[in-house]
Amino acid sequence: MTTDTATLFFALLAVLAQLTVVAAVLFAVGARLSPAIDRAWQTVRDAVGPQALGLASAVAFTCMFGSLYLSEVAHFLPCRLCWLQRFAMYPLGPLLAVAAIFRWYRIRPFAIALAAAGACVSVYHLLIERYPSLEGSTSCDPNNPCSIIWVRRFGYLTIPGMALSGFALIITLLLLARPSTADVPAPAPTLAQEAP
Repeated sequence: MTTDTATLFFALLAVLAQLTVVAAVLFAVGARLSPAIDRAWQTVRDAVGPQALGLASAVAFTCMFGSLYLSEVAHFLPCRLCWLQRFAMYPLGPLLAVAAIFRWYRIRPFAIALAAAGACVSVYHLLIERYPSLEGSTSCDPNNPCSIIWVRRFGYLTIPGMALSGFALIITLLLLARPSTADVPAPAPTLAQEAP
């Protein structure tokens, strides 16, 4: 597989992530306005919710392997901001995989915070790509500036844009994550129910 083919594949995955996030936002907003959309949204949430931790883990692993391909196979040197995005993305894969296996939904706030931090770095990186004067002399290595654009697909999608798409999809999935009705324990009987 050539680097051009790989970057096209990663860009298509990023666009799919963007479309999924936009669809989820539209459904969530529409659910407040229409009972029919609310029922459809509830059906989607019931279907996706129990698998959302595993899906978010798969997104994080895909982003991780994609970034490793770009640096280790395509030899695109990661800048300091790329490394910060990696620090936010790489732990999410294994953490969310373990959480999915053990159905530990309490990890969601921490994982959302980590993904949100990575998304903020991605947004800043995108701004530096668009406006290199924002980079300054201290934020990045002069030999490997953060303003270098290694990949541009569809006229707008660069590597930090792909990372931002991944972070946004992970956050969306974590917001949808919930146990299935089979995983929720039945409420404990009250004293009145126990008495003969």
